[in-house]
Amino acid sequence: MISYPVATTLLIVLYAVFTLRIVYKGSKKNKNIRDYALGNGFSPWVVGLSLAASVTSAATFIINPGFVALYGWSAFLAMSVVLPLGLVISLVILSKSFRKFGAHINAITLAQWVGKRYGSPKFSMLMAGLSLLLMTFIVLICVGLTKVLHSALGIQELPILASLIVFVFGYIMFGGANSMIYTNALQASVMLVVAFILLGSGAENLSEGVSSFVAKLSSIDPLLVQPFNPSSPLFRDYFEVVVANFVVGVAIVCQPHIITRSLMLRREEDMNRFLVISILVQVVFFCVLFVGFYARLANPSLVSAESQIPMDGILPAYVVERFSVSVGIVVIIGLLSAGLSTLEGIVQSLSTTLTNDMISPFAGIEDAKRLQGINRWVIVALGIVAFGWSYQQILHPNLSVAILAQNGVYAFFSAAFVPVLFGIFLKETPVQAAVGAALTAIFVHFCVYYGELSVYTTGVIRNPAVASCYAIITALLVGGGLYCFRGWFSSSVINKN
Repeated sequence: MISYPVATTLLIVLYAVFTLRIVYKGSKKNKNIRDYALGNGFSPWVVGLSLAASVTSAATFIINPGFVALYGWSAFLAMSVVLPLGLVISLVILSKSFRKFGAHINAITLAQWVGKRYGSPKFSMLMAGLSLLLMTFIVLICVGLTKVLHSALGIQELPILASLIVFVFGYIMFGGANSMIYTNALQASVMLVVAFILLGSGAENLSEGVSSFVAKLSSIDPLLVQPFNPSSPLFRDYFEVVVANFVVGVAIVCQPHIITRSLMLRREEDMNRFLVISILVQVVFFCVLFVGFYARLANPSLVSAESQIPMDGILPAYVVERFSVSVGIVVIIGLLSAGLSTLEGIVQSLSTTLTNDMISPFAGIEDAKRLQGINRWVIVALGIVAFGWSYQQILHPNLSVAILAQNGVYAFFSAAFVPVLFGIFLKETPVQAAVGAALTAIFVHFCVYYGELSVYTTGVIRNPAVASCYAIITALLVGGGLYCFRGWFSSSVINKN
């Protein structure tokens, strides 16, 4: 019978060949940096699937079920109910207006949108610089995918990580949106199949009813079935589970690879269909965190080969132990798809942002072909950084690489949220209000997190969601205060289009 390593290798090779074919066809349509960033216009079905795949990444399919396995219902409530609720509400409210103004000014990145909205190229460069914080999420995905392939192939993590980065960053250099949107749609389709496989994998645990299921978890640890888990570092009370995660969910939309996706639609009339498709698929994907309960019931002590399974390896270990080779390799491809879909989106949007909104204005380069070449070198640099940082996290994680990723990503969208929100809904917003809010968010987030300024951000493991929540609330107050005194900045006031 064919083994896991052989079967996985064969399927990965086929997957890679198919992906490269799509990338090759898409690359021929790229004539400038705009084509690379947004493509040539796509249907709401394709863009909706692409967004769903990008929002729910390796964190949702690989990393976060480990939180549920360790901390139970409190983690599921925070990450699979409260945060997605805030995300969906924000996505519906912000996307339409963001697209309308973005199409009007021909913006291709979030940083460019902000800069043009407030009439400040320097603000655009600031947001482009802050977007480097998204490197932390690239690291999370690289680590998550490496863990999955390590479990399936049984080889060392270093060569897996190196091969993964060379392959993925290599094809992203040439494909751009014209290929990414189709690979994302394909990945989302595979993820849907895998989501249902995973959710059905522990159905026997529910055969005797919900009360029996709860009793089994409670027998392992009573805190697994409580809405708050005082013994956890992230889900201790109502504020951590509900308030902080809802605020984060609302702001999480303000990431380049998420909010700019609406700019890829052919027509503004496609917005409603795009949102419905994306949200319905996302709901299914967020349910995958429930598999963390199955993993804990299958291995109550979370020990394998006489050693404790690290949190980031709980779901990969469950897949290899639970499924036959034929089903297991399909699940593994689905987990890879979950990571690759978001990795493609972040690398593509981050490289475009750095090239278009930082390097181009700073160096005074406007030639389209030259910018395309620079963009490829930017991707090479991002790949080198991702490799070194990811390997460090594999060797020395602080509970989970998710803590690192949340800290960086949460800081970025905390800074981006108020400028986007005010830019959409408030007229005559001075650039000082938006910049002041963004800088306040960054300052507060890192001060709270590294300065241990709250009970939730003390000790070895600190909660980035709490730091982000405080940062967003403070940024709203500062931005709102500066907006109220907008008459003082009359020379910088920009009328909303």
